[in-house]
Amino acid sequence: MNTTTPTQLLERIAQIQRMESGKLCIMRQGKSGPFYNLQSREHGKTVSRYVPRDQVDQVAEHTANYRQFQDLANEYAQKICEQTRRERTEGVKKKTGRKDSSRHKMKNSRP
Repeated sequence: MNTTTPTQLLERIAQIQRMESGKLCIMRQGKSGPFYNLQSREHGKTVSRYVPRDQVDQVAEHTANYRQFQDLANEYAQKICEQTRRERTEGVKKKTGRKDSSRHKMKNSRP
């Protein structure tokens, strides 16, 4: 069972200082090595941006940070939803069936 608190998740999210959404892809292989681009979705459209070789490691780290952010945000949301449900149902007693209710008796006592 994961015992990470919502506050701890927010602290971990706040530690992520650089991120980039999308996927780092090899566009093509050249004589001197691969050429990379970053593919992402913006405003419902696929966008590709060229990534210079000297920035590939940095962009790979930033996309990994974005995936980690998404995972942490989803975990935070799940914990808050679970907490909300627990709080809403706290103190709620199960209804028990009524025996011999006066309404029931009156209904059946009519000829």
